[in-house]
Amino acid sequence: MDENYFGSPLRKQIVFFVILGFFSLQVFQLVRMQLLNRDKYEEQSNENSIKAVIINPARGILYDRNVNLLVGNKASFILQITPDIYNHANSNKIEKVLGVDSGYIDMILQKNRKFSRYSPRNIMRNVGNEVVSWVDENKDELPGVSYTVQTQRDYSFGVMGSHAFGYTNEIDHSTLDSMRDIYSMGDYIGSSGIEKTYEKYLRGSKGKEYFVVNSRQKVVGKYEVGKEDLLPIKGNDLVLTLDVNAQIAAEKAFEGYSGALVAIEPESGGILAFVSAPEYDLSKFSSVTSNNFWDTLSNDVNKPLFNRVTMTRNPPGSIFKTLIAIAALEEKTVSQHFTVNCKGGLQYGNRFFKCTHFHGKVDMVSAIEKSCNTYFYQLILKIGIDNLYKYGQLFHFGEKTNIDIGQEFSGLIPSKEYYDKVYGEGKWTNGNLLSLGIGQGEILTTPIQLAQYTSLLANYGRTKTPHLVRGYIESQTNKYIPLQYDSIQVDISKSTFDVVRRGMYDAVQGDGTGKWIRLKNIEICGKTGTVQNPHGEDHALFIAFAPYENPKIAVAVIVENVGYGSTFAAPIAQKVIKAYLDPNNNKFNLFSSN
Repeated sequence: MDENYFGSPLRKQIVFFVILGFFSLQVFQLVRMQLLNRDKYEEQSNENSIKAVIINPARGILYDRNVNLLVGNKASFILQITPDIYNHANSNKIEKVLGVDSGYIDMILQKNRKFSRYSPRNIMRNVGNEVVSWVDENKDELPGVSYTVQTQRDYSFGVMGSHAFGYTNEIDHSTLDSMRDIYSMGDYIGSSGIEKTYEKYLRGSKGKEYFVVNSRQKVVGKYEVGKEDLLPIKGNDLVLTLDVNAQIAAEKAFEGYSGALVAIEPESGGILAFVSAPEYDLSKFSSVTSNNFWDTLSNDVNKPLFNRVTMTRNPPGSIFKTLIAIAALEEKTVSQHFTVNCKGGLQYGNRFFKCTHFHGKVDMVSAIEKSCNTYFYQLILKIGIDNLYKYGQLFHFGEKTNIDIGQEFSGLIPSKEYYDKVYGEGKWTNGNLLSLGIGQGEILTTPIQLAQYTSLLANYGRTKTPHLVRGYIESQTNKYIPLQYDSIQVDISKSTFDVVRRGMYDAVQGDGTGKWIRLKNIEICGKTGTVQNPHGEDHALFIAFAPYENPKIAVAVIVENVGYGSTFAAPIAQKVIKAYLDPNNNKFNLFSSN
């Protein structure tokens, strides 16, 4: 054997490449740890030394206008799992304890897989004491399983208010991606109604508590004796415009019916009662909303998730006769003394347009009082389509009211251009207008628009944008801060308003269509309406304000598929008016008027 065999060039090359390969592997590992996966190992290192525990703030609560509690908070246990140290073999027994289907935990973890494995996932909200006790008793066998205490909404104060209050839901990934500086995975955020519109007021600011932990996530002690901890800041409390007595009266009156009611304080535009029926149980949204519950709501033929106050579009029926009267008076087409001899309807061409009764000789006030179709058939022919559109726009029909909960449709006031587009230029006649004169045909309005219109009638053309929130109580200073809303003013003469208001007064206080709801101590003014429904029974409508002098409340009501407005809608409005104006109603409040 050659004595230089072990030192041959081949041997040297092999040793050199082995050393080079080993060195290259070490360099690659260092590059991977220090550069490519730096964030991961830095996060894991921090988790092994200092652990920051997020403290979620209590959400701001909701009061009515007299500081009666409407929506509060209550403590809730949330079961959490930290994926990095979780043993998936425990999933089946945890799911049995929670009473959920097999695979539920993996579904939650998979849905949130894009987030850090060292951050806890919310598995179930509002777990019971028995679950918490079970976790405590078995914590040594349940690595990565823990619970935390947060607050959730409490709806136990006697008011439903589902479409007004709205609900919160766990934040979705797209929203979280754009707002990571404010929210974290598993946070709840306003998803509809007041909860959504006023999210920035209600959510508060998070706190942090720092702990020293070992590599197994066991807490060793407080970091810097708590000097670096940051206290959470509670969300601001909202003072709503709602009156709890009026709201409860409205909700009770609508039991068993579908429809909508909205009552407004004419001067301020503040909403006193807001009901879209049927409603739904908001407490089901305060914890984890089951798929079965959501599917039941979504598939319900009565559409409880649909906000009828702002999104129902129907012809206004005879309510619109008041607008026809205003247009005729303001344009000086006729005076209030213009009379028509009602013989049960109007013959126009080869068609007879019916009235509800044989009213005989009626002037404008008595035509409003008795809701005479024949009178307003004549009036619409005199004022024409252009003036109908002009005054419809003047009173903000055909546009959104911009109420502060979103989800609103604009409705429709037909114009000459609209008819030309639908029927063709020159292919429609004044015969098309007759149904418009009694609020039928192509006119579409929402209950919130009718309530705003009633406020303008009650307050001689002045109100403010309809709204549900009066102001907020700043959580750190406890100072009440009112919110401001745009004024609405309609340039109509007082004498014209007086004529229409008198007709509405006589409709209830005289021998009119609303006389059944007359009260001894409150002078209610109103106008009934009945709207044809091609899918079933007619819809009942009613608008009203009270008292006649210095009105404090204006109401619009629609009850679906029941019949006459005087029979079904008017009594509901009466109950709400009575509840609000009852002298025993607690009107004390700490806040100035809007």
